Amino acid sequence: MAMTNDNADAANRSQRTEGSAVDSVAKVHSLRSDALNAPNLITVSRLVLAVILFVLIDMNGYWITAAILFVFAAATDALDGYIARKYEMVTALGRILDPFVDKIIVCGAFIFLLDKRINFEDGGQAWSGVNAWMVIIVVGREMFVTSLRGYLEKQGRDFSASMSGKLKMVIQCMAVTGSLLSLSPLIAGPTFNALRDFVLWGAVAITVWSGVVYIYRAREMLRVEPDA
Repeated sequence: MAMTNDNADAANRSQRTEGSAVDSVAKVHSLRSDALNAPNLITVSRLVLAVILFVLIDMNGYWITAAILFVFAAATDALDGYIARKYEMVTALGRILDPFVDKIIVCGAFIFLLDKRINFEDGGQAWSGVNAWMVIIVVGREMFVTSLRGYLEKQGRDFSASMSGKLKMVIQCMAVTGSLLSLSPLIAGPTFNALRDFVLWGAVAITVWSGVVYIYRAREMLRVEPDA
């Protein structure tokens, strides 16, 4: 009888082990399927488009194509967010990947356009309008806010993007698009360059303003104890 009970216990333990293994595999598969949903795939495609954009900028000659590609890539940011919220497909991976890719494409574009100058065949010259101090402000703000978000969300506080951050993103995209187009011999000129500079300066100003808004918001959060 004791031997029979031992065998039964061993069988039960084996079944529990196999059941746990199956549950673990199921959970992993579930996580994998969630990670490969439509919004996250769109986000990954935006990262691929960012790499293509940087190559085009470095090739010095496909400025209108680069501008169109940048606008298309930036537009997919709104698309993946809309799909994720509408169909309840928000994932932890998406919350991490989406802002990361946004920063790569915008900050990367500013870096690649830094003091970019093109000599035309007719002897003319075009300049991107992007100065080093502009790049420092844009990249510095993104690094600071990302660090602040990581610290606060680690404590259980919601530090998602605000309206000022979304407005900043839109104006930055307009500035990058204008900077790309101003390097094309078909578009470059005093009037367009003046408009480009206005948008660039506006983008830098809004970048600083949104950073201050986030600092104030974080300050108010830190004054309140997080929920238990």
